[in-house]
Amino acid sequence: MSAAIPSVACLGVIGRNNNPLHISIFPSYDPLANAFTPIRNPLQFSLLLSSTIDVFDLRSKNSTASGDYGLLHAIDDRLAAYGFETNTGVRMVCIVDMRGRRVEAGGSGAVGVGAGLRDAELKPVFRAMQSAYVRLLQNPFYDPDEHAPLGGKGGKRITSKKFGDAMKRIGEAWTPGVTTL
Repeated sequence: MSAAIPSVACLGVIGRNNNPLHISIFPSYDPLANAFTPIRNPLQFSLLLSSTIDVFDLRSKNSTASGDYGLLHAIDDRLAAYGFETNTGVRMVCIVDMRGRRVEAGGSGAVGVGAGLRDAELKPVFRAMQSAYVRLLQNPFYDPDEHAPLGGKGGKRITSKKFGDAMKRIGEAWTPGVTTL
């Protein structure tokens, strides 16, 4: 018999002008098909990431410090959005599927479906995402201003393969209880 534990369904980076910079989608376990498939399509995840912007804005008005916002909102009985904002206004979002990864019965670290997650369990994800973003900014060929233009509208998405690979590694490696990624 197998059980399901939380997994990352989507990682997103939102620019300081509320423009999407990067979206990585990860497949979740579907017990009916006994296969891994994305729980939502890319457009739906893009809309879910956009819905977090209002929560970030609301919380930033109530707090003078940027940083860890933890649970932004529960999307449904299966998905929840968690967020972190850097001091430069770049927002990082992790959408967690509470039943996204299959483990065999007796496996360690299993979290019950309705148990939820503590905010601290996602800190390694945001720490790793921020480190990957800082490494991207250190690339002399990356121009952050073309991703967040001075006019405040639009901007290009991050197309760095190295950054995309880092996001993929983070999303695939995280499970509840992991302390470093």
